[in-house]
Amino acid sequence: MEDQMTSRPQLPTSRQLWQRAARSLPGGVNASARFDRALGHPLFVARGEGAYLYDVDGNRYVDYCMSHGATLLGHGHPAIVEAVQKALEMGILCSSETEHQVALAERLKELFPETDMVRYTCTGTEDTWHAVRVARAFTGRMGVVKFEGHYHGVNDTLGFSHWPKLDQAGTADHPRPVADSAGIPPQSAELITILPFNDVAALERTLLARGDEIAAVIMEPINYDSCGLVPTESFLRAVRNLTREHGIVLIFDEILSGFRCGPGSAVQTLTAHHSMAPDMTCLGKSVGGGMPLSVFMGRREIMETCTPVGPALHSGTYNAHLTLILAAHAFLDVVTQEGFYEHLEALGDRLYAGIREIMGRRGIPCWVQGVGARFGLLFGLAQEPRNYRDVAQQDLAMADRFHLACLERGVYLAQGSPHHGYSAAHTMADIDFTLDAMDHAAASL
Repeated sequence: MEDQMTSRPQLPTSRQLWQRAARSLPGGVNASARFDRALGHPLFVARGEGAYLYDVDGNRYVDYCMSHGATLLGHGHPAIVEAVQKALEMGILCSSETEHQVALAERLKELFPETDMVRYTCTGTEDTWHAVRVARAFTGRMGVVKFEGHYHGVNDTLGFSHWPKLDQAGTADHPRPVADSAGIPPQSAELITILPFNDVAALERTLLARGDEIAAVIMEPINYDSCGLVPTESFLRAVRNLTREHGIVLIFDEILSGFRCGPGSAVQTLTAHHSMAPDMTCLGKSVGGGMPLSVFMGRREIMETCTPVGPALHSGTYNAHLTLILAAHAFLDVVTQEGFYEHLEALGDRLYAGIREIMGRRGIPCWVQGVGARFGLLFGLAQEPRNYRDVAQQDLAMADRFHLACLERGVYLAQGSPHHGYSAAHTMADIDFTLDAMDHAAASL
């Protein structure tokens, strides 16, 4: 007989919907990350409200997925709903320029002082792809450097070595590109160099040998896609100085980290060193208030490589859809209010300290990597990880069991996700409920 720590919650309606969906949708889902390996099927949701998800079986969960980081204000925030309603009343303008796109660009420039110009896209995958294309056009070079364990979407340019199998990934100091998906042309690997994160020597060695071939270095400044890895200050400084020295465009992918720690760049919030500002920044997820808006922006001379000024094509029917732009305005209105980030920080302080206390008291090795409003739970690790090879040592089977045990107790942690997070809609009562559920879940391990 299965015991409590390996049993699955009984969600018959979700399971039936998945079986129905599998006849029309590959795998029964619209994104592979939504299939819950531990549950055996996706969790089908009826609605979301504030900090909560309600599934089709009638259960309520305190949500720590929060749309994988896109819903920083909480589900259905009134300001976002009002903004979307306004856009609908204006005619659902899809391919038109309005004052609102201009005003949003101006607001983003104020929050990201290193930015001169802005362009909008919809998804993170196209956002980083366009940014790299622009960097290549600007420099006349084709090579790109990315770091092992960093995720920049599923485009063929950057879809390498997010979470590669270690037996395919080469040595820790000389990782090799491993495609994240079948169908990525092998030739794409010839244009990308994978480096270990937080390794100044590896970066120096690579740029000394091949700096004149490299158009861009792209990185998650807070590597949430490997559970929240934080760069050392010496590494950040080296990345900025070396790319500038070699004429390489430095791109910060802040699709996840932007607005997570403060009203703008996570790097500037955490380090207060504006000398480390990148040449380009990619934003997404939270900036749209839950709507599918992404942004790439940067220095004027780089951004004017975009058409119709320069030769790098950037266009699209849904770019800067008014519904998304008005939602982003509403999002900025909320996050720039006094006390917004103090509330987020207080929630995180209680949550992270509480999880650490539980794991310590229960004798469960688990590193809690909390950075701003998102966090990683690395079972099996006793000290802070610095790179992907450290993260790869975690006990994923134990994480699956913990996630299931939390789900049974009304707390939703997206299985398989390297990062979890809370929203401004969460309350201290939600945190206390979560810690109680996690304490019982940990006991079941």
